Amino acid sequence: MALAPDMAARRAELSPEAPAFADHATGRVWTFAQVNAEAAKLAGGLLGLGLESGARVAILCLNRAEFFIALFACQKAGLILCPLNWRQPEAELRPVMESVECAAIIHDDPHATLASALAGDRPCIPFAPGGGFALHGPAPAPRAIDEDAPWYLLFTSGTTGLPKAVIQTPRMALSNAINIAQHIGLSAQDHSVCFLPLFHTAGINLYTLPVYFWGAHSHILSKFQPDDLFSLIAEGKITQFFGVPAIYQAFRLHPAIDRVDLTRVRGYACGGAALPVDLIRFFAERGALICNGYGMTETGPTGFLIDEGAALARIGAIGKPQMMTEARLAGVPDGEPGEGELEMRGGTVTPGYYGNPQATSAAVTPDGWLKSGDVARRDADGYYSIVDRIKDMFISGGENVYPAEVERVLITHPDILEAAVIGVPDDKWGEVGAAFVIARPGQTPDIAALPAWCREKLAGYKVPRAFHLLDDFPRTAAGKVRKPLLREMLP
Repeated sequence: MALAPDMAARRAELSPEAPAFADHATGRVWTFAQVNAEAAKLAGGLLGLGLESGARVAILCLNRAEFFIALFACQKAGLILCPLNWRQPEAELRPVMESVECAAIIHDDPHATLASALAGDRPCIPFAPGGGFALHGPAPAPRAIDEDAPWYLLFTSGTTGLPKAVIQTPRMALSNAINIAQHIGLSAQDHSVCFLPLFHTAGINLYTLPVYFWGAHSHILSKFQPDDLFSLIAEGKITQFFGVPAIYQAFRLHPAIDRVDLTRVRGYACGGAALPVDLIRFFAERGALICNGYGMTETGPTGFLIDEGAALARIGAIGKPQMMTEARLAGVPDGEPGEGELEMRGGTVTPGYYGNPQATSAAVTPDGWLKSGDVARRDADGYYSIVDRIKDMFISGGENVYPAEVERVLITHPDILEAAVIGVPDDKWGEVGAAFVIARPGQTPDIAALPAWCREKLAGYKVPRAFHLLDDFPRTAAGKVRKPLLREMLP
């Protein structure tokens, strides 16, 4: 068994009085020593409830420092933390909790009623009014931490069926931190901001845990608040920033976008979904060079990041596999350019889905590579680009159509802000495209004219046969469009 350190304890030994978290909701600044001490007391309290090693503990909360305290407490106690999606109702959360047999639930004040309903006769552990937790107990004795044992579980978006619980391990967290830190030049002097939801890998790992491991400082916002983010940037309090495309889109539309000096942030990165070319150029013109990346919940998440020197020269590329990640394309000889399903292995990759060996087996090749479900392209210089999701591709008249290609064309229309395309049955062609579009503010696309406009830029079989104007798309926490729900909107 390879061992990992007690991460909170080790960081507290190295920089006890340095600030770890500045919690915007409470105004409290937590040092690394305070985080470790509170995590140790909570660990003792959880064990005092009779929870045994490996027990699952749910947590339901907005972004707070207490989330990470609970995460480190579970590591100290040998328990497994299970973040729940606070956007979901009780009817959706109950089967998620039951699927992994959660033995207790931790919660913040805004979710006390929901947590109580979910808990039933299981222990319900609230945040304390002044910060931290009311539940305390004697700190447990130091224990051996298996770097490959489950530390916390993250639930897939569940667009079809019950969400799967993706195992996250200490080795994954440390490997992800190495991938990020060596790429962006992370140091103890950096400041980042945690605002993406903590039931999602990006909220935890991009960049909050890597920043913590490196002894740097994270500002924590309860949720996405553009005014507060702009204030932090304007005041020079953020040096490293990660967002998903929907965040950058919201920034571009914000009235303060040209009143904030974006160059005060040393590095910008993006993942979770493809970042439109026009957004990359929009921010680059304002001194903010956004570096695309790629990963999955199953890969910790960071597998790829593009270097700053290639971010504009190779717009649309996701870069190269990072230090702790190996990548290959199914059916393409190693190192050669080509196109195929992207597969990955390495320290960042999950050992599987908790309690679901069938799903684990289906996701991994016989020689141990995780199948991404994405078609990727590798060029002669080793740079990768994502073509599309395999399951999103459809065949029209015998020709493969990748919706992402059509979407990239549609968002170049002056009246269209975002686009999503799906394949739908057709008696003549087998399948044809159906497009859903969101208008740019103040614009109204001429839906009837869109087919002819597309035909000037796309082969005929790629042009959608129907267009639908929406106010917004159904999305996952990472901002990805939930295409199965778009399908349900069709007449």
